[in-house]
Amino acid sequence: MMALVVHLKKVSHLRGKGDRIAKVSFRGLPLCSRVAENCGDVAHFNETFRWPIASRLDENEMLEIQVFNYSKVFSNRLVGTFCMVLQKVAEEGHLELTDTLIDENNTSIKTSVTIEIRYQAMDGSTGTWIDGEFLEVPDDRDGVFAFETDSLLSGQSHGSGTSHGRSLHGSIPTFRKAGKGVFSAMKLGKIKNSKDDHKRDEPAVLDMEDLDRKAKRLAGTLEPDTISLASVTAVTTNVSNKRSKPDIKMEPGSGRPVDYQISITVVEARQLIGLNMDPVVCVEVGDDKKYTSMKESTNCPYYNEYFVFDFHVPPDVLFDKIIKLSVIHSKNLLRSGTLVGTFKMDVGTVYFQPEHQFYHKWAILSDPDDITAGCKGYVKCDIAVVGKGDNIKTPHKANETDEDDIEGNLLLPEGIPAERQWARFYVKIYRAEGLPKMNTTIMANVKKAFIGENRDLVDPYVQVQFAGQKGKTSVQKSSYEPIWNEQIVFTELFPPLCKRIKVQIRDSDKVNDVAIGTHFIDLRKISNDGDKGFLPTLGPAWVNMYGSTRQYTLMDEHQDLNEGIGEGVSFRARLLVSVAVEILDTTSPEIISSSDVQVEGVSNISESATGKMEEFFLFGSFLEATMVDRKIGDKPITFEITIGNYGNQIDGVSKSPAAKKKKKDGENEEDENELILNSSEDEAEEEGDLVSVSTTPLMKPVITDRNYFHLPYFEKKPCVYIKSWWQDQRRRLYNSNIMDKIADKLEEGLNDVQEIIKTEKAFPERRLRGVLEELSVGCSRFVALANKDVNLAGRTKLDRERLKSCMRELDSMGQQAKQLRTQVKKNTVKDRLKLAQSFLQRLRFLADEPQHSIPDVFIWMMSNNKRIAYARIPSKDILYSTVEEETGKDCGKVKAAFLKLPGKKSFGPAGWTVQAKLELYLWLGVNRQRKDFLSGLPNGFEEVKAVEGGPGFLSLPPLSLVYSMKQVFQLRAHMYQARSLFAADSSGLSDPFARVFFSTHSQVTEVLSETLCPTWDQLLVFDDVELFGEASELREDPPIIVVEIYDQDTVGKAEFIGRTFAKPTIKMCDEHYGPPRFPPQLEYFQIYRGNCTAGELLAAFELLQIPFDSEEIRRALIAVHDFAVPKIKIGQGGKADLPPIEGSTDSERGPILPVPLGIRPVLSRYRIEVLFWGLRDLKRINLAQVDRPRVDIECAGRGVQSALIQNYKKNPNFSTLVKWFEVDLPENELLHPPLNIRVVDCRAFGRYILVGTHAVSSLRRFIYSPPDKTSNNWASAAKLMNGYMVLTDGSTQPRSLPSLSSRTFSRPAGDVIVNLDTEPQIRKMDTVVKLDATEEESDKEKKKKKKKKKGGLDEEEETDERVLDWWSKYFASIETLKEALRTQEAAHAEAEEREDLEIAAEVAGSKIKEKSREKKGVKDKKKGQPPESSEKQPLKAKVDELVVFNKELESEFGNFEDWLHTFNLYRGKAGDDDEHALDDDRIVGRFKGSLCMYKLPLSEEITREAGYDPNMGMFQSIPHNDPINVLVRIYVVRATDLHPADINGKADPYIVIRLGKTEVKDKENYISKQLNPVFGKSFDIEATFPMESMLTVSVYDWDLVGTDDLIGETKIDLENRFYSKFRATCGISSSYSVHGYNIWRDPMKPTQILTRLCKEGKIDGPHYGPGGKVKVANRIFTGPTEIEDENGLKKQTEEHLALTVLNHWEEIPRVGCKLVPEHVETRPLLNPDKPGIEQGRIEMWVDMFPSDMPAPGPALDISPRKPKSFELRVIIWNTDDVILEDDAFMTGEKMSDIYVRGWLKGQQEDKQDTDVHYHSLTGEGNFNWRFVFPFEYLVAEEKIVISKKESMFSWDETEYKIPPRLTLQVWDADHFSADDFLGAIELDLNRFPRGAKTAKQCSLDMIRNEHELPTISIFKQKRVKGWWPFVARDENDEMELTGKVEAELHLVTAEEAEKSPVGLGRNEPDPLEKPNRPDTSLMWFLGPLKSIRYFIWHNYRWLILKALGLILLLLMLGLFLYSIPGYLVKKLLGA
Repeated sequence: MMALVVHLKKVSHLRGKGDRIAKVSFRGLPLCSRVAENCGDVAHFNETFRWPIASRLDENEMLEIQVFNYSKVFSNRLVGTFCMVLQKVAEEGHLELTDTLIDENNTSIKTSVTIEIRYQAMDGSTGTWIDGEFLEVPDDRDGVFAFETDSLLSGQSHGSGTSHGRSLHGSIPTFRKAGKGVFSAMKLGKIKNSKDDHKRDEPAVLDMEDLDRKAKRLAGTLEPDTISLASVTAVTTNVSNKRSKPDIKMEPGSGRPVDYQISITVVEARQLIGLNMDPVVCVEVGDDKKYTSMKESTNCPYYNEYFVFDFHVPPDVLFDKIIKLSVIHSKNLLRSGTLVGTFKMDVGTVYFQPEHQFYHKWAILSDPDDITAGCKGYVKCDIAVVGKGDNIKTPHKANETDEDDIEGNLLLPEGIPAERQWARFYVKIYRAEGLPKMNTTIMANVKKAFIGENRDLVDPYVQVQFAGQKGKTSVQKSSYEPIWNEQIVFTELFPPLCKRIKVQIRDSDKVNDVAIGTHFIDLRKISNDGDKGFLPTLGPAWVNMYGSTRQYTLMDEHQDLNEGIGEGVSFRARLLVSVAVEILDTTSPEIISSSDVQVEGVSNISESATGKMEEFFLFGSFLEATMVDRKIGDKPITFEITIGNYGNQIDGVSKSPAAKKKKKDGENEEDENELILNSSEDEAEEEGDLVSVSTTPLMKPVITDRNYFHLPYFEKKPCVYIKSWWQDQRRRLYNSNIMDKIADKLEEGLNDVQEIIKTEKAFPERRLRGVLEELSVGCSRFVALANKDVNLAGRTKLDRERLKSCMRELDSMGQQAKQLRTQVKKNTVKDRLKLAQSFLQRLRFLADEPQHSIPDVFIWMMSNNKRIAYARIPSKDILYSTVEEETGKDCGKVKAAFLKLPGKKSFGPAGWTVQAKLELYLWLGVNRQRKDFLSGLPNGFEEVKAVEGGPGFLSLPPLSLVYSMKQVFQLRAHMYQARSLFAADSSGLSDPFARVFFSTHSQVTEVLSETLCPTWDQLLVFDDVELFGEASELREDPPIIVVEIYDQDTVGKAEFIGRTFAKPTIKMCDEHYGPPRFPPQLEYFQIYRGNCTAGELLAAFELLQIPFDSEEIRRALIAVHDFAVPKIKIGQGGKADLPPIEGSTDSERGPILPVPLGIRPVLSRYRIEVLFWGLRDLKRINLAQVDRPRVDIECAGRGVQSALIQNYKKNPNFSTLVKWFEVDLPENELLHPPLNIRVVDCRAFGRYILVGTHAVSSLRRFIYSPPDKTSNNWASAAKLMNGYMVLTDGSTQPRSLPSLSSRTFSRPAGDVIVNLDTEPQIRKMDTVVKLDATEEESDKEKKKKKKKKKGGLDEEEETDERVLDWWSKYFASIETLKEALRTQEAAHAEAEEREDLEIAAEVAGSKIKEKSREKKGVKDKKKGQPPESSEKQPLKAKVDELVVFNKELESEFGNFEDWLHTFNLYRGKAGDDDEHALDDDRIVGRFKGSLCMYKLPLSEEITREAGYDPNMGMFQSIPHNDPINVLVRIYVVRATDLHPADINGKADPYIVIRLGKTEVKDKENYISKQLNPVFGKSFDIEATFPMESMLTVSVYDWDLVGTDDLIGETKIDLENRFYSKFRATCGISSSYSVHGYNIWRDPMKPTQILTRLCKEGKIDGPHYGPGGKVKVANRIFTGPTEIEDENGLKKQTEEHLALTVLNHWEEIPRVGCKLVPEHVETRPLLNPDKPGIEQGRIEMWVDMFPSDMPAPGPALDISPRKPKSFELRVIIWNTDDVILEDDAFMTGEKMSDIYVRGWLKGQQEDKQDTDVHYHSLTGEGNFNWRFVFPFEYLVAEEKIVISKKESMFSWDETEYKIPPRLTLQVWDADHFSADDFLGAIELDLNRFPRGAKTAKQCSLDMIRNEHELPTISIFKQKRVKGWWPFVARDENDEMELTGKVEAELHLVTAEEAEKSPVGLGRNEPDPLEKPNRPDTSLMWFLGPLKSIRYFIWHNYRWLILKALGLILLLLMLGLFLYSIPGYLVKKLLGA
């Protein structure tokens, strides 16, 4: 163990007399000396400071010593500083010196310091030392005692270096000047190994004097209310050697169900493989399936359908669910359809994406049944997973013009290659052991009776789940130790998008199978995807399974635990598994093409493959058992410790391990039965009968107080020990322990740094540098240690690979930490802290070992033979190693363990109460290293062993420890106050009291009623606290104090609010009670309630040793020799030596002691002014309405009441606006008490009823600091009373920062010219529109030139003013927003990359730099592409823009709380629902007002200003709060992503607006079946503020029957907007015009607004000058001065100038702030039933016009654009090269009967066919046929609008918007079977390739290279003619050319179509001529003669003639044969 020790002897040549204190700093950690009181020129400190260091001492590290003159009242004054480089120390290990100090000006002064420094490195390279050297040890016994004490104090390793080769004797010669010290150390036998180097001994005394200094406030860095002041490190820092940290959070995080919503939008599919398909997409999440509609005959269907799945499950269960997208071809009611391809991914992958979502990404489909095939197509979708409280930023939905680059936007997480390969995952299951019984004993007897079988009652099999597939092994009947030797093979794409393999042992049962235990294998932990990474591999290794307790009951309440949900409470079994992955070569012929799960047998595995069996020894001692819940306090209690099944006495069933052990040792394979016989005397072993003792003796608890009991262990501490046998895989645990320790140390350091930043102490960067230094050294230490024991038995491939990758990672992390350390500067601390935190996560991830070895240890509290509560301790935490770093963090330490209830019982309130608190000592190690197992216990005990003599007696572990040493202490708990407590009563308040537990004592503070911020100011004194062990050790490691806060209820027992832990500061009797340690400082402690925070406690604790008197001690020592336990009481002189306790000062509080003066904070006089504005939305109290409310403000016991509101209904505002009160508050702002706001209702007869309360926990933002008059420069952050900076008004948007020219700052005093000619790019981002007329002119000229170049395109491009409407402006703005987001992302990515490169480059030198330069070059080129390509397009016409905020306006402008704050009033109990307990239901109203506090007296200047109204105090120039009438105009643009409300997955939304009593329902204008409706409406409502100021905009779902459902709503506080200085009444547009789409909306013109603002702000101006200049204050702005009216006449105007000033108002000194621009805000819609989860968004804005102003003009028309009617005429002239499909009827020639079919996408029903060209032998077809497609089209959005009924049963038509795409297909007509599809082409009418001039030039490339070819738009060209290719896909998915078509497309508007109509086909009007087809083209049964002539005669005439001849011949022969018999007869008979 390495450490640096500095012995500060004295400081001499000091001036004057006084108290001195020294501060010694090393590696950013300062330690303070005690105060040397009242010393002259020499101060003797004689103190030793120790820094345990994890890292080698660097040669250029510094040690700094500062000497101060100490003062109790003022801050300490620095005398001088001494700095030295530790080079010499690092080399020699020891140095003594005296040197002079230097003062603040770096000049040397006389004062000198004398120190001695020692340093011992790990390897003993710099000499060895012991603490004894610092003590001149005299010969007598006292010295020895002193030495012993000290050696324990430091817990240092005395010479027994940790390197193994060196014995103690070997190192003696290296002691220098050691003298008797060494000897006495050896004589005492206290040669101790130090423990736990990663804790620091010294309390973190972080610059105490800075605490009192006023904390430096930084304007607007963090929202002060959100910072918790509680110390992160209060308990965790000064924990030293013998104790380990307690865990603060109590509730298990996992296993509790939470609400989630998964939303999936299926946009479209492309390139689906297959011919003429009717695709449907099936979306599956877990077991829920949903389908899209079917699209007919298309390979690229467009759906745009939205699906939502709601879940209420634990996070782990959700993240393991699989999202599966499958495309199915022609599914209908009768048949299930054929699968085209699927895509799988688990929910976790989506959730861990940035923003929890994939947006517009393409999923690659693959066919699970044919893994040799490639990609089956792509589906474009959005997937988002939202938990409660997650907000998802939807990228702005607008027209997707960017052509989809599929390859660049695949649905895959970062870093996964696009081409994933198929792989086989082999999960081998060998065997299991230690299974529990799975049947009850009754069942067993029944079975025995019936079947006569008396076998084990469990039939296990293993089920493995991965990526949505399941595989099972065979069932092994009746076996506790089943052997399977089977492997389950999954075939899945690699890398898989599923994180975990679930392996579950199940019990096969006739009725239902149940899980015995579950284990998850996380693929990320068993593989590494780096370039030197490895494929997933695991084992063969044992995995341990945990779950419910092992007694079998039919209804197991904890069955969930066995399913792997929640934290297992008991060992269930262990299973031997291995995992391997093999990437498949899909081209090889013998591969099985299906991906179904297979189960195969595997060969057995040898015993030694998993490691050598070792005997392990677990020892535990119970030092204290307190806080036992009173429910179980009446029966005797025993504690049981188990490891695996060892030690489990009730329900462990493992066969004796010794039997196995013998079998392994002797390898004598006797008969199994014989072995079991032998094992009856199995435990007679060489070790003298070590029988495990796993439970403590039964003991009845004793009462501590009303709630808790404790066990009276006192000086007798029971022990347990267990022997167990496990494979020796300690190396795995050692390595993860080393990493865990590095991580713990890093975490602790980072917490420190955060603490320093949070409390605004000095030099956080120093501490961070120290932390990084430690990290880099820790990493190099790991690399040195981890590479050991590499040839052990049972090392798996994963062990080797993990070791390599951990060493690589830690090595590079160490390098990076070194790098970072050099980059930590004052201003970069926060960024570097973030990076350091990423290191921490990485370390924690690496430290988690996936291959288990030794199971975890469970401690159960049992009562009445039932298991009540448990604690689970990972075995690695208590594992012993001879190397310090490898030892577990709790091994050989006293650990405070809190027992909790098992399973679901531990959720919620039941789980928060502690079942018992144990002080526990544990040690686990290999039996042969057992000798040290007691070394970490507090000293001063005797061992009591089992009462057997015998040879092995000495080696037996003790059954109990008896402590003969006892110390008596007095604990003083200074309970000052608590804040932000949990509301436990229905009034929304609590009646809190605190209960303090220490050891077996407890005390209670008084109950303070009705407050959430109690100031108890009470000192609790615990007398006679007895602690066992040595005094010195207790000083280092006091037990922890538990403080529980309860709510007192009049009936029933007090309710638990929360708990916190603390460590007392200890004073031994020989120490002086004085600075720096005493009196202790008040500290904040975070109070936890389960896992949620429930407030903070401000308190201090001190533990003072009570001295004994000498007579008692003498007697006690005599008694010790007789082994009696001394009862040492306090002698006479005992308490007198303690610092006195001041008596109770005020008589009212009776015996209650207040917190003494040195500890309570120093107070100052403050004045708090309160602005009372009004109360809003007060709810009924007990059914009665609030009528006469009043507000009471209270802070630190003082307060003020508002005026009474006489009639809340008529006017809820207060008549008196400002009141104030004075109060004494602490100087230190961090200690300011909260301010309470309470609202009461004054009822008749003097009754008051509490309405609601609000506690302002941090007053810092209301502290007024006067503006700095000296600085002229307006940019100096003059602070408002709210602590916001004037410039950025609290909103830190880049938009609100001034874009000033650099000249601004160079001449602050004179006029500043604001230059507005910013570069065009900036304009694009800032949406600041230029006001230079000249600029516009030049733009237009450029455009014209461009057109000329292009060769006379139509002048269509000129954007006609008449065409522009509000929507043009809106869409242009959305483009701007997207662009801005893109640039931001790009800039962000580039910055990140630059930073990574910097770090990497600094690590690896210059090589990388060059590479990165090249890379960057390439990148820049890439980045350069978009602009080039955009040059090709004509420049966009300049449209005036507005600002689209993609969030609420409030978040952009600090909630409009610039002077009027809103405080929510709460009432009712707080919900315990979850992490984010939603308080919305508790809000009973809102108080509007503000606060301002300042120290008295205030400077005169403020009160002297002109117009100062003394009644208003600091709240000058605030408007009056009389009622005011306002016209509110609400514009609703559109809603997006609404939550579906109907069964069909759609909704029929309409808008409802409520304001006060007015409600506007727009029900008749509902929009059918739309989740993204465009409303485009404005509503006018007249309202009176303050009565009607909360506007609610809701979206409802229209239903034909039943009531309409609320989809979501949003609320807007109009009053705050109305009065805000940001002027949110009517947005200021970017330019001024008096007509057209951009007309000025405000009744006040810009000049009037400007004049008014100047008057209100008391600034000089505006002065309009010649040449377009205007001067306001000392700023000069320029702008155009002419304006055009409707008739195009130009007039002079000053409006543009005034508007320019308004748009740059934030640049005006003192009063400037960003004014709200013309905008559209996007607000989330929320539904009270689904709190916290967005139900969609609504885009809208609100204008307000006060009635006393001129009336505004008519509302803007923002009604949705009507689609324009078009007609597309397509003439199919000819086809060519169409493939020939049929064989001719008689001739067998190839031919086709060709026809062409066409339709517009989305209108498949209206498809049109040409006539058939029969018998084409060459693939040529002639048609001259016309298709006519009428359609409605939205030009701006480039979408066709279709309205049609969804089904026969639909009530009304649904509107769809789809891209305009024309599909043409070529078919082969068949008469008797279905027609054959030959090929198709789809043309996007906005951009399709130009047709080829001739058929020859027409080729496949026109489709293949579509992106590279120039495209045309039919909407611009109007008419186009050419040849296009038809394509289809062959069997191998290759595109092939199947024909060409010559077509002409002609687009006409509906009006033109009416003027010149045309006929369909070849009909009138304007008929086409008949095609000139060859004679062969006809149908045979229509012209039979013709077809005979052409087809038969033509080809077969000779054949026909021959056949005729033959037939004649045959005929003649026939006749001849027929007639010859008759003839013969005639002849013969001669008839």
